[in-house]
Amino acid sequence: MTAPTPPTPPFRDPHLPFAKRIDDLLSRLTLEEKIGALHQFTPAVERLGIAAFRTGQEALHGVAWMGPATVFPQAVGLGATWNPELVRRVGEAVSRETRAMRARDERVGLNVWAPTVNLLRHPLWGRNEEGYSEDPRLTSAIATAYTRGLRGDHPVYWRTAPVLKHWLAHNNETARDTASSSVRPRVLHEYDLRAFRDAVEAGAVAGVMPAYNLVNGRPNHVSPYLREQLRTWTEEELLVCSDAGAPSNLVDSEHYFDTHEEAVAASLRAGVDSFTDHGTDSSVIVGRLEAALRQGLLTEAEIDGAVRRQLSVRFRLGEFDPGEDPYGGGGSGGVPQAEGLADEHAFDTPEHRALAQEAAEQAVVLLKNDGLLPLAPAPARVAVVGLLADECKLDWYSGALIHRSTPLGGLYERFGAERVEFTEGVDRVLLRTSAGAFLHVPPAPDSPDEVRGAAGALDPALLAGRTDLAPLTAGPEGTELALVDWGEGVLTLRAPDGRYLSVAEDGYLRASADQPGGWVVQETFRLEPHGGGHLLRHVGTGRHVQVTADGVKVAAENAENTGSAENPEEVTAGEGPAAASGPEVFELIVTENGEEAVARAAAQADVVVVVAGNDPHINGRETEDRTTLRLPAQQELLLRAARAANPNTVLALVSAYPYAIDPTDLPAVLWTAHGGQAAGTALARVLAGDVSPAGRLPQTWYAKDADLPGLLDYDVIGSRQTYLYFEGTPLFPFGHGLSYAAFAYGELTARAEGRTVRVSFTVTNTGAVPADEVAQLYTRAVDPSVPRPLRELVAHRRLTLAPGETAEVVFELPLSAFAFWDVAVGRWRVEPGRYELLAGASSTDVRQSTTVTLDGEPSVPRAVLEHGLDAAGYDEQRGTEIVDRTRESGDAVTPAAGQEGELVFWRCDFGEGATEVTAEVSGEGSVELSLDDGPVLATLSPAAPSDPYDYVTLEAPLARAGTPAATAGVHQVRLRLRGALRLARVGFSG
Repeated sequence: MTAPTPPTPPFRDPHLPFAKRIDDLLSRLTLEEKIGALHQFTPAVERLGIAAFRTGQEALHGVAWMGPATVFPQAVGLGATWNPELVRRVGEAVSRETRAMRARDERVGLNVWAPTVNLLRHPLWGRNEEGYSEDPRLTSAIATAYTRGLRGDHPVYWRTAPVLKHWLAHNNETARDTASSSVRPRVLHEYDLRAFRDAVEAGAVAGVMPAYNLVNGRPNHVSPYLREQLRTWTEEELLVCSDAGAPSNLVDSEHYFDTHEEAVAASLRAGVDSFTDHGTDSSVIVGRLEAALRQGLLTEAEIDGAVRRQLSVRFRLGEFDPGEDPYGGGGSGGVPQAEGLADEHAFDTPEHRALAQEAAEQAVVLLKNDGLLPLAPAPARVAVVGLLADECKLDWYSGALIHRSTPLGGLYERFGAERVEFTEGVDRVLLRTSAGAFLHVPPAPDSPDEVRGAAGALDPALLAGRTDLAPLTAGPEGTELALVDWGEGVLTLRAPDGRYLSVAEDGYLRASADQPGGWVVQETFRLEPHGGGHLLRHVGTGRHVQVTADGVKVAAENAENTGSAENPEEVTAGEGPAAASGPEVFELIVTENGEEAVARAAAQADVVVVVAGNDPHINGRETEDRTTLRLPAQQELLLRAARAANPNTVLALVSAYPYAIDPTDLPAVLWTAHGGQAAGTALARVLAGDVSPAGRLPQTWYAKDADLPGLLDYDVIGSRQTYLYFEGTPLFPFGHGLSYAAFAYGELTARAEGRTVRVSFTVTNTGAVPADEVAQLYTRAVDPSVPRPLRELVAHRRLTLAPGETAEVVFELPLSAFAFWDVAVGRWRVEPGRYELLAGASSTDVRQSTTVTLDGEPSVPRAVLEHGLDAAGYDEQRGTEIVDRTRESGDAVTPAAGQEGELVFWRCDFGEGATEVTAEVSGEGSVELSLDDGPVLATLSPAAPSDPYDYVTLEAPLARAGTPAATAGVHQVRLRLRGALRLARVGFSG
């Protein structure tokens, strides 16, 4: 007798709604299994046939960390295309490759951690390459497009599940896990939240990742905005994944909680659903969660909520419906099985290669052109010089290259190698020891070169350096090394065969790296003057290089007096026979001067292309902010040498961020981000005129460091940051980019129709070549009651036009596009009045304008007798920062360290007047209140110091007011804060 087939559990029934299936599965999981699901690496539940799962697959501009994949331009380069439809196709290609790679390597995850929507507020941020733009609308438009491509277009199942990074107000690597971003309500809503909100509301986002930093004194991993904002924007279940190690930071570096049990409980209650901590070892986090549950810090219902959100993503990815998932090869109702099978083979396809080139071409921005470009018809001889001329650089979030295109290779291909001469411009050097020997690189075996990360790794930070090659030695014959100066004293040394000197875990120097890279870069050094020579300090370990009997190595930890970068003379170095026991003093012998080589090549050419920029792993990257906008000094020297030798010099900047350069005597300047596998071909085609450039700057290029605010100053309104508020003259403005064609803009019309404003104008290609134009529309409040942007992007469109062709551009703008966050009422408001609409080719190149009058909602004074004043809801401030009211929610204001602070509140309505003021404060110090520019009316000070979270309510008469009538009417309220005091709010009564 055959045993009856057990019934299919409801969670396996594809005909039921996901919510019911998740309810069923949750009811079947034990508490232990549910807690286990809260770590990044969720174990399998074999008794239910549920596979293991992990959150997190990096996919910022291609599948990263898992070996070879199609590499598209960096995110800032995709932002420079200003082309959402192109970026959607890039996202689709990345998601197809993710599925294809997972089909052969189960380590590849489908919960992708991309895109990064942090706004490029400050160009010195080390991770500038990861964002799209300084503008929230452009950022959200590009992010929405990328997530739609990643998600796929099936109504039920998702190809991949994108998670937005990094929530919230995160633009500094300096003290990134302990620094707090002080973000006033207007900046929070109008700037930082807006980029996230628009993308989430578009419906293709599976979740977010909180950032390492704190906002208003509270770590993002316990941010109340996850509940109060994020999860109110959509009915979808959103998965919140912690950043790596951030849960432990709450105790270890931030000291926000006393115990790890309190920290994980607070994070989960705030909205974190998946804990990325301690790598693949889930036992630590699981142990902390179990202890938190035992201590009553968590409930099982709260754990269920987090598990539910993770399961929601897994169901949408088709994990439980192998026969229905259109992307997994099983086919689905209405979707042919072949479509899913196609994803299994959608890796390095001709279409993806062509798309990578198209994206790289569209990302090139022509900053200046006095007629030197395009180069076609081909000049007789082109000199290609510079540190980036024969490079195709990757960044931390790149896959390994399958195809590689450099500017030199692209120009060889376009013009022929016989017309192109290459000079890198590096110094060639020998390093001689104090004993007279030379550093020597032993020959490498004939084995294939090893490319870092080619095999893939769940955590590439753990990849070790090579130890299979012989270390450097010192002997009578030296090896000529290419000394590449990346600025700020940081350099790399490269052997003649192209391998970089690197230090492995055993401390020996080897010529072993294909490129500088890794979480801690092991290929960078500093030359420090010492006596009559130089010490060679390895940056990664911080130790000096020494010569020993068995090879060249860095000194053992604590084995030397290493001095400091500022005072290398403090080092006790060995000399002669004693050198083996101490840092070596090297004589630097220059065998070829790079600057002179560039000048010779430039003088013999018709046109010079100087390719300058950065290595994404050096001087500006994750964990390291830049210190200046200036081009590295050595590259500036090479540029000037080329220009002095040949006036027909083109500067091509290939970089992850803006530079402050002097373009005055340069006839042509271009910029592109590191453009992925097709970068060189794309740049060459633009230089030659095969493609007319149409990239546009996604962020302001400032002229000098003095134009920048402090790196940790997040008040874009008060400190006049980004194109929205910057009142100076930029080097190149937001939205700038030139073309080989010319474009005329026709009459701009605008009219309000109900809840929208309809705007239209025409664009005509008046040039002689087909070209793209990016039509940009900005708005400006003509007579605002509060500081508003000088101009604000509300719409844009990239157009492709043949010579003589005209296109009509129509935008339907919702009235919300004209709104601002009114701190007086705590919500969005469209102010009545006139608004200027500006259409043109950049934020400053306005071709047509008109004005529209909107009815809006009139402002009303703050009713302070009824509502009081929240301290963080100020209109102006000086010398203060916003901090946390409690560890769970709310804001307070405190004087910045060592300063006296002031808060100003405009148009406060006291009605018939007030005679008493109250203040909720903690700590110690004083609050002084005055109206308008009058005298101090009250001073409030706590009787004794208190804990920062132990607030007291102080009362004081408005003594100088005399009677209520003295304060009657509408006034400006000024509050002066002194000492280590936190002010949450003030109230008034008659």
